[in-house]
Amino acid sequence: MTTSILNTVSSIHSSRVTSVDRVGVLSLRNPDSVDFTRRRSGSSSLVFGSPGRRFVVRAAETDTDKVKSQTPDKAPAGSGSSINQLLGIKGASQETNKWKIRLQLTKPVTWPPLVWGVVCGAAASGNFHWTPEDVAKSILCMVMSGPCLTGYTQTINDWYDRDIDAINEPYRPIPSGAISEQEVITQFWVLLLGGLGIAGILDVWAGHTTPTVFYLALGGSLLSYIYSAPPLKLKQNGWVGNFALGASYISLPWWAGQALFGTLTPDVVVLTLLYSIAGLGIAIVNDFKSVEGDRALGLQSLPVAFGTETAKWICVGAIDVTQLSVAGYLLASGKPYYALALLALIIPQIVFQFKYFLKDPVKYDVKYQASAQPFLVLGIFVTALASQH
Repeated sequence: MTTSILNTVSSIHSSRVTSVDRVGVLSLRNPDSVDFTRRRSGSSSLVFGSPGRRFVVRAAETDTDKVKSQTPDKAPAGSGSSINQLLGIKGASQETNKWKIRLQLTKPVTWPPLVWGVVCGAAASGNFHWTPEDVAKSILCMVMSGPCLTGYTQTINDWYDRDIDAINEPYRPIPSGAISEQEVITQFWVLLLGGLGIAGILDVWAGHTTPTVFYLALGGSLLSYIYSAPPLKLKQNGWVGNFALGASYISLPWWAGQALFGTLTPDVVVLTLLYSIAGLGIAIVNDFKSVEGDRALGLQSLPVAFGTETAKWICVGAIDVTQLSVAGYLLASGKPYYALALLALIIPQIVFQFKYFLKDPVKYDVKYQASAQPFLVLGIFVTALASQH
């Protein structure tokens, strides 16, 4: 992730000066006037003085090329992973190729839930068939939901989070200067318009008299914007912001997939909004690593508002209680086998929560998500199949 931003704070210690070259020189004379001079050596001086007595503060300039990051545990190693760079996750290698940096900004690692949501919506419609046309429609809907609109969401989020990232992850492409302001703005406009254009094509292809997919794409894009951008910036409130994020990742792509092949029904809307509460829990997982920057900039994420210990229990509670509620709903709807299948998928998630996440939500966040979330998304698919029947 390119060059780190180093924030250098200069201090003057009156009790001890060990090196003229590194710390500077203090000499007391009469502080009646102020003069600022720059020396050939690269140092700068503040001179307070009168003809009789002067006070001089001289500090050497810092060569930023020689200064090491003060947060080596956060910065990527020189031998970072090129795969991590392409996926847009931490531990990435530094990159100068602009197209790879553009891809990194879209965070491809976040696309699969949206793609899976389209699959679930198509399955829930009961009208998807394994024909070349239906497969092509679903793939185009996945491109709209994943690379285009999720890519837009991630890019615009990084743009409005550049001050926070300068604290938490200064090596990210925007705060590090690896990509220019104009390039970022161009990218999120291209992704947004591309996604909306595909949505319109899908409505025409499906023969919709009302452009349902386009409206869903437009609504989701607006939600993404107000999630990240002022003045609303929903992410400033941990509850509202994370629920909006959960709805974007679970409900909207499901609705798009189902609308493409069938019609949305009230029970599906209820189930997907319930799952959005689980999405709230998933979103909280990513807040723990940003506590320092969130607190500094006044963002009330749940780990900031409640503390790490309480927030991690809120997180797993939102995920587990939601799924148990959905299982109860399926059982009450006369679908006991689907309810049992969902329960079987909840158990390993709880195991991994205790094994990784509840021990240390920062250290084990990637391991937890890699081990537990596949069972969550399978549970969503089981629910989609139950909705079909």
